[in-house]
Amino acid sequence: MSAETDRQGRLYIPKKIREKYGQKYHIVMYEDRIELIPVADDPLAAVREAAGELRDTSIEEIQEDIEAEAKDEAEEVGGDR
Repeated sequence: MSAETDRQGRLYIPKKIREKYGQKYHIVMYEDRIELIPVADDPLAAVREAAGELRDTSIEEIQEDIEAEAKDEAEEVGGDR
């Protein structure tokens, strides 16, 4: 899908896309392109949904998981030498 800006630089997003992704977007600039990233109407709800099972996990449990994963990775790297 492609779109063009009008003389004032406005970009019109088709209704079908707005209905699916919403009305707000972050514009992310890369060296060779830009991307429109949808912004949730309720960003906090979106973070809670993305966090999923982590919501009920303590900081200590998360730290233990991270340390165990780092240890496993270090052992794998050390075993390759």
